[in-house]
Amino acid sequence: MDGPVEVDLIFRIAAIGIIVAVLNQLLIRSGREEQAMMTTLAGLIVVLMMIVNEIDALFQTIKSVFQL
Repeated sequence: MDGPVEVDLIFRIAAIGIIVAVLNQLLIRSGREEQAMMTTLAGLIVVLMMIVNEIDALFQTIKSVFQL
């Protein structure tokens, strides 16, 4: 993986975190705690999927390098 791609991934994850935090606070302040929790879970799932895709790409590269 190349440097700029790693930084891009970090910025995308950070942006999701910021958006989720803002939405979470807005929902809590409007008395929608359940929706706030669902928003947080959705954000977590999106980030985990991004990370899983990166780990998969890493394993594919390892398999290719070692011809597995």
